[in-house]
Amino acid sequence: MKEKLSPEIYAAYVQILREELVPAMGCTEPIALAYAAALARQELGCVPQMVTVAVSANIMKNVKSVVVPHTGGLRGIEAAVAAGAVAGNADRELEVLADITAEDLSGIADCRSHTPITVTAADSGFLLDIDIRMAGGGHTARVRLVGGHTNVVRVEKDGQIRLDRPCSEEQTAKTTDRSLLSVESIITFADQLEPEDVREVLQRQIAYNTAIAEEGVKGQDGANIGRILLQAYGDDVHNRAKAMAAAGSDARMNGCELPVVINSGSGNQGLTASLPVIVYAEQMQVDQAQLYRALTVSNLVTIHIKTGIGKLSAFCGAVAAGVGAGAGVCYLHGGRYDEISHTIVNAIAMDSGIICDGAKASCAAKIASAVEAGLLGMQMQAHGTQFYSGDGIVTKGVENNIRNIGALAREGMRETDRTIIRMMTETHC
Repeated sequence: MKEKLSPEIYAAYVQILREELVPAMGCTEPIALAYAAALARQELGCVPQMVTVAVSANIMKNVKSVVVPHTGGLRGIEAAVAAGAVAGNADRELEVLADITAEDLSGIADCRSHTPITVTAADSGFLLDIDIRMAGGGHTARVRLVGGHTNVVRVEKDGQIRLDRPCSEEQTAKTTDRSLLSVESIITFADQLEPEDVREVLQRQIAYNTAIAEEGVKGQDGANIGRILLQAYGDDVHNRAKAMAAAGSDARMNGCELPVVINSGSGNQGLTASLPVIVYAEQMQVDQAQLYRALTVSNLVTIHIKTGIGKLSAFCGAVAAGVGAGAGVCYLHGGRYDEISHTIVNAIAMDSGIICDGAKASCAAKIASAVEAGLLGMQMQAHGTQFYSGDGIVTKGVENNIRNIGALAREGMRETDRTIIRMMTETHC
């Protein structure tokens, strides 16, 4: 009989899911800007008369092209800051803009047009760095986020420090140790899972992410990748799994005002890790407990891979989530450690070259490709074939492959990231 996880490890895995699978409305980078702006306005005590924003290059990359929800179609750093400063509710964190009303739109547009909002590049070297300074009503305020979309490390008012925490790209002190994750233990955890322990977090993921995917299918959002997949290739389960994940991104990247449940700081990763598993579970008519177990595998494999990569990089995060989805679907089909390990390695071998060139409409197409790699990786092992150590970057052992992907993203793709950002910032429309 397979050894069970200790109660401490079991509890840690449940807590990791609770920490990572949280709701967000809109792309998480502009929403993080809006959150920081709302916190700064809260300290300031009034709508600012002047704002200075220093952001890391990866924030610029991911804010440039997406619509900020509840702004009437506005895009960019200034729009996100204005929305947060005028009408954001900081208590709702990554749903900071959810309470904006039609009456707020004129104030947001006025702030965007008439309040000086100066954007500069942060020189800290952190990949995720947002530093907002405001002035107005005879006061000043400052809020800084580093390393995480809601990880506040500095708060000041009138030069007086209200909060000062160490800046780090590593996991923050309030999060559970991600190094506890391994593929083998994730599968053991899923097998012994008590559904009630994750019902709230996973049922919310199912409801939120399905709703926005359905909106993307019927809407006219972005490049309509999800709808095109269904129209061009039909409604079989394989294609529908890709299409629903892509449709959710279609809607989200183009300002849909429905929330998603994110994974590893990204809504697109949350959609990719969950929707293919949900589609397959529905087709296979599995019970709710089995769906929860498969979603647990998908989500935790995604988190495990993304921990080594980091929240922002030149490596497309949807690839990690597509690998997770393949692992989750494999679990639904009865796969366990050997089958899921081969699925992960096969999928990593296929799509690990996809770059992240910012959040925008084409993310939906990358999601479809990532899900395809995950599902093909599963089918390869089911048909008795696999990629072997020495096939390109593939090495022996699933954990070694996951470590290699982390090193590739963090170290090998640094110059790629700089080149992507330079191309994007030098592009003139």
